[in-house]
Amino acid sequence: MKRSFKLGEESIGSLDLTITISSMMIGVGILTLPKTLARVTMSSDGWMSIVLAGTMAIVCAWIMAKLAGRFHGEGYFAYASSIITKPAALLWTTGMSLYYIVFCAFEIRAIANISKQYLFERTPVEIIALTFLLVTVYAAAGSRIGLIRLNTLFLPLVMSISVFVLLFSIPLFHYSDLKPFFITDWHKVLGGAKETVFSVLGFEVVLFYTSLMKRPEDAPKAAMLGVALTVLLYLTVYIIAVGVFSHQALKEVTYPAIELAKEMQVPGEFFERFESIFFTIWIMTIFNTSAMALDVAVNNLSHLFRKMKRMQGMFLLSPVVYLICMFPENGIEFNMLGTLVNYGGIIFVILIPCLMYGVAVIRRRKPHGNT
Repeated sequence: MKRSFKLGEESIGSLDLTITISSMMIGVGILTLPKTLARVTMSSDGWMSIVLAGTMAIVCAWIMAKLAGRFHGEGYFAYASSIITKPAALLWTTGMSLYYIVFCAFEIRAIANISKQYLFERTPVEIIALTFLLVTVYAAAGSRIGLIRLNTLFLPLVMSISVFVLLFSIPLFHYSDLKPFFITDWHKVLGGAKETVFSVLGFEVVLFYTSLMKRPEDAPKAAMLGVALTVLLYLTVYIIAVGVFSHQALKEVTYPAIELAKEMQVPGEFFERFESIFFTIWIMTIFNTSAMALDVAVNNLSHLFRKMKRMQGMFLLSPVVYLICMFPENGIEFNMLGTLVNYGGIIFVILIPCLMYGVAVIRRRKPHGNT
């Protein structure tokens, strides 16, 4: 009997999950976080906000990984139903799907706005967004394993370019701009931590991709490592940005990470407009983030509507994503969309999953079939 040939494995390891989590977290937020922290905190004290938010993210990622690993083998909607009843699970899964739809739209509109500013000045933002959406749909329409393989392909390149930019920004770094230390009121430090939490959202994908792992018991460690690597990158970018631009100037820089690539000095002046190269590479990770958001939204809806096929979900959601993406007519409305995404993330991807894990532990709920 002739067997069908399968390209690659149908499961992922802990390193794949680590890279997937980092790819989901690294998005538009890192481009603007230094400016946001500079407006909330004083001097270079924003690093404390990043550490606080990062610690909370690591703890939440561990909790979610334990939750997903505890019910490995069951569908997301199935184990949610066993913990908080089916009606509540239906409501939560629907809310999670809506969140990822809006999140995907926000990422696409953000990349369209930034691309127009730095790369395509004469191209309408509608065309840029539509092109990026079509590529995102093409990636998300394939296998979920294939999507994770894209993460493992692109993330090392993104990290390498980021390290390159940071290293060659050191000649412009002034240590004196970091002083004085510890002068920010703790209320403002907590306010900065709240803003940072919005930028580190994404680790919740551990809830949806742990089911693909060979060894789900390794998920907590992989999730914590993925979040830690991303937080370390955020922290480094912030410190370098303060040292290069100073605290006062950083408040006025729209996209500090891109401006670092613009200001960096490469010996021999081999690159004259490195920010274009940097931003082109950075599009890769935003592409991965958008594709995974769309994948999770379609996957959640497939659990709610059993007869809906994956491609049908893609075709149904794509116009919705584009309409939401084009809804903001100016910067104020775009910021409002970002605020909606941020608070939706706090509720649906942090608060509720952590409460679910607490309920599961208290009730000692186990996967069906286990004793």
